[in-house]
Parts: sequence; C-alpha cells; structure tokens
Amino acid sequence: MSIEKLKKNYPVQIRWIPFPLHPETPQEGRSLAELFAGRDIEPMKRQMHELMAEAGLEYGERTHTYNSRLAQELAKWADTQNGGQAIYDALYRAYFVDNINLSDIGALVEIASGLSLDGNLARQVLEQRYFREAVDADWERARQLGITGVPTFYKNDLAVVGCQPYETLERFVKHLTKTQRDD
Repeated sequence: MSIEKLKKNYPVQIRWIPFPLHPETPQEGRSLAELFAGRDIEPMKRQMHELMAEAGLEYGERTHTYNSRLAQELAKWADTQNGGQAIYDALYRAYFVDNINLSDIGALVEIASGLSLDGNLARQVLEQRYFREAVDADWERARQLGITGVPTFYKNDLAVVGCQPYETLERFVKHLTKTQRDD
C-alpha cells in the first residue's frame, strides 16, 4: 500500500478527514448502474481495479455505493480510542472489497468490534450521533479547500487527488520537504 510505504520511508503523518462522497445516497444504497445511469460503467470499473492494483490495494466487485456518513462518524470516534486508527483500513475493506453497506449501524458495530473497539460504545456513538458536528466541520473545511475527490493528499495549499501510485506520493512529499527546507 502506497501510504504505508510512504510512512515507512519518510517522517510523514497521515490524518484522515471525512469527505462527503455522494452524500445524497439513501441508507439502503444505490446500484452503480443507477448512480451512473446512461454510462458504460465497465471501463470505469476496470480503471478503478487498475488504479487500486497499482497502489497495492485490494478492490472487489462493487455493485453498489452506500452512504458513508455514519462510517465517517464512527471513524471520528475511533480516532479518540486506543488502536482506533485501524478503523480506516477496516472501513476501506468493508466498502471497496466486501461491498458492505456502511450506513448500516449493525455492520459498523461489527467492524469496530472486530478491531477490539467497544462495540456497545460504538453503537451508542452512532445512534446518538455524538460525532455529527465534528464530521460537519470536516465537510465544511473540505468545501473551503475546494476538495472534490478522495483520497486527497493536502498540505501547504498543495493537493494530490485520487488513488495515486507510490512514486506520485513520494514526489509530493519530497516537494513539501524541499519547500520546507527552503523557507
């Protein structure tokens, strides 16, 4: 995985920030055919498989898109828990590999519990929407920065958008490091 390799080779810190990708998606999700009605989605799927493979990421046969809002709230909570950073890989796998509906509270609790996070507390956090405002603030910041896609790697008003190969991310980090030394 490009990000893990980058963290191993450079003193970078990655902070995940929620972004509203298709926030209008209903809780039950939408088929990709419906989401991209009138377009041939097979070339899009092939391109995603190629990009993910190049980045060293698994990518399953997705048939639907799901509203990820609750998953983002769960991730904000997990950030406050010991070992919570593992939630990002688990949510990625659930959504992009296993095609799990990330708006389903039961599925999210199961993901959290599988990481040894307190499942009862995770359910309470999701049902009471304790991290709603924190995610709202992240969404607003993304709008202000002009972020339009995921992932976006952002630092010092510079951005790299989309799933990128390691070499692209490495050039980005090297540029930031050089700029920082020149200042």
